[in-house]
Amino acid sequence: QVQLVESGGGLVQAGGSLGLSCAASGRTFSNYAMAWFRQAPGKERDFVAGVSWSGVTRYYADSVKGRFTISRGNANNTMYLQMVSLKPEDTAVYYCAGKGGYYPSADRRNYDDWGQGTQVTVSS
Repeated sequence: QVQLVESGGGLVQAGGSLGLSCAASGRTFSNYAMAWFRQAPGKERDFVAGVSWSGVTRYYADSVKGRFTISRGNANNTMYLQMVSLKPEDTAVYYCAGKGGYYPSADRRNYDDWGQGTQVTVSS
């Protein structure tokens, strides 16, 4: 059983920065793609960014390109999301997700494992 635990959420002013972490346990980290999704109140859970198991291939939603950076450290089974130039519309619960295979996916239905989520609030 894979466990994903997010940390690092909080309250930040617009234009500020915040970093999220996702610690994985319960399986080998190789051949395991990971991603971040987010869900605002009353909205669907949307793809934010994904990273291949090697860390080389990275995908981003258009809304966060140039502002968010996804990475992973396979030595410590942790994935990261560095967010800069935050906007009020980035406010959401951010979820870590994982699935077997090399490449990540923007479709949340392809993910087997999910964290509990961490709240990010950006004030204007």
